Parts: sequence; structure tokens; C-alpha cells
Amino acid sequence: MQRRAAARGRTAPGLVARWPACFVAFDVLQLDGVELLPRPYRERRALLEELFTGHGLSAPWTLCPMTTDLATAREWLESWTDVSGVEGIVAKGLNQPYRPSARGWTKVRRRGTTEAIIGAITGTLARPQLLVLGRHDPAGRLRGVGRTIPLRPEQARQVGEHLAAADPGHPWEGVRFASTWGSRDVLDVVLVRPDLVAEVNADRAVDRGGEYRHPMRFKRLRLDVTAEDVPRFGQGPAAAAG
Repeated sequence: MQRRAAARGRTAPGLVARWPACFVAFDVLQLDGVELLPRPYRERRALLEELFTGHGLSAPWTLCPMTTDLATAREWLESWTDVSGVEGIVAKGLNQPYRPSARGWTKVRRRGTTEAIIGAITGTLARPQLLVLGRHDPAGRLRGVGRTIPLRPEQARQVGEHLAAADPGHPWEGVRFASTWGSRDVLDVVLVRPDLVAEVNADRAVDRGGEYRHPMRFKRLRLDVTAEDVPRFGQGPAAAAG
């Protein structure tokens, strides 16, 4: 939905087919004109399930699954996050009311380490601020997969010692990179020679094209591997750390 919301009018119809949407219901806040916000979650959930059963709702209407079994939740966290776009689970209290604009739930993301190629940075070669990362697609083109959060000073020094300015013909010449996933704001980047590999910590939210939705956390340079050892574009969060 974020991709489609940021699209121009002429491209919107094509995105509907490329990124079809489903309506996933996880709560019900009003029913037949009655506000349900003060009701505990267990009651709201029961009413939501009754709505799906009573109206015979099916795709694209989807009832978000719910469990009170810890083992089941752990299994969901491990297995369901292998699906592109599913990044974790949300924990709620059964007796909680719904509090608008308040943080009352806990989101548990599955994260893992993986590798990507440093193709550009913000800041300077000596003191990079964040890294713009890429992977090669099957045709050998370097495709952007996302960016890191800002580097800590010691990380910036470590990376800066190994960065080199891009040679003419860099595959990202003329490419613009969004400041955040799905945004129209662009980063002011400096292209670098795409031969350094970064190990990063990333969650499981990867779109169908292979781009991470959320910024990654830089862990270290992988000077022991080459760009050809990095997972290919579209392989998502496949771990390759050693």
C-alpha cells in the first residue's frame, strides 16, 4: 500500500496488478454504531470473529490469526516471517482497551544478519553517515536493496578507511534513492566503488522486488568475501554471514 500510495496517477493501475492488496482485519473498534474502544481485546476479538463467520467473509477479506499459546507464537515468528512482507508478530494484552495514539502493544520483529554491497554513501568518503546497499541481479546489474541507519563514529571511521571514489560508469549514475522506503524524498549520495561488502542486521520486511522496507544496522565490513559472494537481488533476508 505504501508503494501504491506514493505512485503517480498514470502508474497506479499497473501497480494494482503488480502489488494486489488484501484487507487484513486484526481488531474492530465500532459495530452497528456502538464504540468498542473501552472493551477489552478479548471481547473485541470475539466480535470480530463473529463478523467474519456471520458474513461469510473470504479473500480479499482476511482475519488476522491470533493465539494465546506461546509455542504457536514462536513457530509463527520463525516460519511466517519467511514470507515476503511479514516481519514479525504483535503481542497484546487480552484485557487491554484500544487506546488511540498510545503505545500499548509490543511488536516483535525477526531479524538476522546478511550481506550487501556498498554502492553509495551519504556524508564524505572519510566520514560516511549511512550506507546505500545493493545486490547483483541475475543479469549482473547492481540493484539497490536499501540503506543503513546512521553509522556510529567508530563504524564511520572503519568504513571510511576502505572506501574509494566511484570510477566512471558506476551502475548507479543518475539513479535517485528514496530517503525511506516508499518515500518521494531522495538522499544526497556519493557513489563509491562497489567492491566493499557490509554485514548488516535486517528484519524480514522485504518487498517483492527485493528491497528492504526498513533501514538496516551496520555490523561490520566483510573484507574476507567479495561482491560475488553476496546473495543475489531478490533473495531477501537470506543469511550469508560466517
